[in-house]
Amino acid sequence: MISTAYRCYRYSGIEWLGDIPANWAVKRLKFVSQIASSGVWGEDPIPDVENCRVATTANIDMQGNINTEGMTIRALSQRELEIGQCQPGDLIVVKSSGSATNVVSGKAGLVKEEHLPICFSNFTLRVRPTPALLDPRFLWRFLNSEVVKAQVRLMVATTTYPNLQVGEYASFYLPVPDYEDQRAIADYLDRETARLDGLASAKERVLGLLAEQRRALITHAVTRGLDSHAPLRDSGIPWLGKIPAHWETPPVYSRFEVQLGKMLDEKKIKGTHLAPYLRNVDVQWGTINTTDLPEMDFDDDDRVKYSLRAGDILVCEGGEVGRCAIWDGEYDECYYQKALHRLRVVHGKDEARFFVLVMRTLVEAGVFSSQASASTIQHLPAEKLRVVRYPAPPLSEQRAIVAHIATETAKLDALCSATERTIALLKERRAALIAAAVTGKINLEMTTA
Repeated sequence: MISTAYRCYRYSGIEWLGDIPANWAVKRLKFVSQIASSGVWGEDPIPDVENCRVATTANIDMQGNINTEGMTIRALSQRELEIGQCQPGDLIVVKSSGSATNVVSGKAGLVKEEHLPICFSNFTLRVRPTPALLDPRFLWRFLNSEVVKAQVRLMVATTTYPNLQVGEYASFYLPVPDYEDQRAIADYLDRETARLDGLASAKERVLGLLAEQRRALITHAVTRGLDSHAPLRDSGIPWLGKIPAHWETPPVYSRFEVQLGKMLDEKKIKGTHLAPYLRNVDVQWGTINTTDLPEMDFDDDDRVKYSLRAGDILVCEGGEVGRCAIWDGEYDECYYQKALHRLRVVHGKDEARFFVLVMRTLVEAGVFSSQASASTIQHLPAEKLRVVRYPAPPLSEQRAIVAHIATETAKLDALCSATERTIALLKERRAALIAAAVTGKINLEMTTA
């Protein structure tokens, strides 16, 4: 049990910080560190010239780790090297997040020996803690803590991209324990976060195993059925192998009507008969987005050709080729764009839900990757989709397989949800632990007693 009892507290004088241990000081960041805000640009690498790795915003992840893999290499002048070089214990802080999606302004990365040589880029700051005043690991934990995030957001001005206001950041207050106490807090957090990260990683591996079990369950059911004693035959399809002897392997065209969607031409939109339509991005595995759908004109012929009925299957022609879901008829009138194929059962021999499961198996087996056009962006033309052969048990068996998979995957999904909740709790615990330690809410003497 972690104690929150210190011998004595005092008000820090900072509203968001609240009470701190009485023997802790409160100082502005610029008085306990050197802050450099002008990083380097550099040129493309030049042979036989001194080149250096340059840390950009994309090299600092959400945990504040610096990733040197694939880091930008730049040719720098001696002057640039003198200005921008970092040393172990420096913090590289995101000043402008730019187009990077994995970081936010204010996120700090700690430079370690293994990162050298390294410079900081013009979109970052370098914060160098003053020796014997600030332990770099303590400052790193503090600047990345949840208690600081809300305050840093107030220092960010948004123009084209969010930009950290350097002057305000330099004047930011932080609690400063004795140096030995800082080291003790940093050591404690290194141990405890490593333990929590290990638990979270183990749970992540469990999620991976559950996902693999889910895939194996579906694949076996839609390719071998539920009767383990059923006689088998060679399907004649390389990716499929043996199937129950009474199953068929028809081509898609013999059991489904396949229709590619309408080409979008914004110039031809006149507003004469506007109606909502689905795009590739709206169709995800098993679900279809119906919120804020765009509209275009559909004339009488279009409305016959591209209309959707409940039970239609929509298959992605590009992007993740083969991704599909079933239209449930949420709108009385809805259509679809050219990036999608509509598959409609024509002879009543197929259960749409079974076919979607088959499609998932086909995609995971790489069937559509080999069927896709040999171009920079993969596509699945209708003529190639129509001739794909698939396993087709009798309709009653398809429905039994769908019901079985629904029951079994529900159990696995429940385990996944519970595991994800545990991971979320571990991350919350990690964040709370760091925030409490760097603001003096944990008495380390009592935790180690």
